[in-house]
Amino acid sequence: MDESFDKVMLADLRRRRSEKWRMYPDDVLPAFVAETDFALATPIRDALLDAVRIGDTGYPSAAGLAEAFVVFAKEWFGWSPDPERVVLVPDVLVGVAEMLRVLTEPGDRVVINTPAYPPFWPIVREYGREIVEVPLSRSRDGWDLDFAGLEAAFVRGAKAYLLCNPHNPTGRVFTRAHLEKVAELANRFGVAIVADEIHGPLTLRGATHIPFVALDGVATERAVTVTSASKAWNVPGLKCAVAVAGSDAVRSRFAALPHELHARAGNLGVIASIAAFTQGAPWLRALLEHLDRNRRLLADLLERDLPGVRYVPPQASYLAWLDCTALGLGPDPAPFFLERGRVALSRGLDFGREGAGFVRLNMGTSAQLMSEAVDRMRSALSEISPTTQAASRGRGSTSPA
Repeated sequence: MDESFDKVMLADLRRRRSEKWRMYPDDVLPAFVAETDFALATPIRDALLDAVRIGDTGYPSAAGLAEAFVVFAKEWFGWSPDPERVVLVPDVLVGVAEMLRVLTEPGDRVVINTPAYPPFWPIVREYGREIVEVPLSRSRDGWDLDFAGLEAAFVRGAKAYLLCNPHNPTGRVFTRAHLEKVAELANRFGVAIVADEIHGPLTLRGATHIPFVALDGVATERAVTVTSASKAWNVPGLKCAVAVAGSDAVRSRFAALPHELHARAGNLGVIASIAAFTQGAPWLRALLEHLDRNRRLLADLLERDLPGVRYVPPQASYLAWLDCTALGLGPDPAPFFLERGRVALSRGLDFGREGAGFVRLNMGTSAQLMSEAVDRMRSALSEISPTTQAASRGRGSTSPA
């Protein structure tokens, strides 16, 4: 067991200049934005230090990136994409937007599953497309795709489907059967699939991530996967991701991408990503063991300290989607926990109407700091009336409805 992930020091974290550690005063514990608190993996740190020593901070070159990603994809997913179909993009969000731009026309409808990653709304609309929301449904496993809803959206003329898998914020990893059903529907109605798979490398024990474009050729004729090392190895600020075409036809559409798109990536991001993809697997395996322990610990903490909170442990990543509706805090409980408990959580409402009553908590930290976040939530609730507390007890669960 690698214990280094639990040796995170709050004083060291507060020296960081990232958004997570600069948005709030020092008395607030940040557990919102999706970045982790761990030190860089040694191969990445060494590659970056070497680059800085020789002044390698110019414009990026994609040389070696596709080949490095193919090495990782083979080891991690059992998938061997054609490196000619792998292209550099600045980050996953920009990559998703650009893929939608080249695969659809202005005014086209794009389907997303809600609750959804908040930037999906502005980025899709900025490119002149219309969003169609198809909420996830609750199931025995927590959350599921609503295939009837997807089909109805496709029948009404949606031209693209922005599939987030593993799903943010619920942590659901969709199965091969799910993806094949999506592919069947998309092919029947001529819908392009753009798959945001940024959390794919962080799939936890008990689930298997299948890249959408790793399906057979017919299923991926109109598909593209966009992914990155950024979440798994915590290098989002360095700006590097890859888009992987599911067919030669889609790859040919990449010619319409802006010529300067690759220059918007970061050279240090490419360097870090190559190091992650080729040398970072042992560190990532240890991280996944830590995150598996944290998701189980969170279930125990909530059962003990916040029994009114419903929690379905995620199948991937380090984000916990917490249902606080039984606490009687209204549709937006995050401000309550910020003001009363001095813990910053992501607002559920930012993820769409289905996020009413929810908060998202970042588990990508030490067990101690995650426990402190829950303790601050408990302390905040202790200040409200005993009647409200009593009403919330026993109404929560760590399993879905």
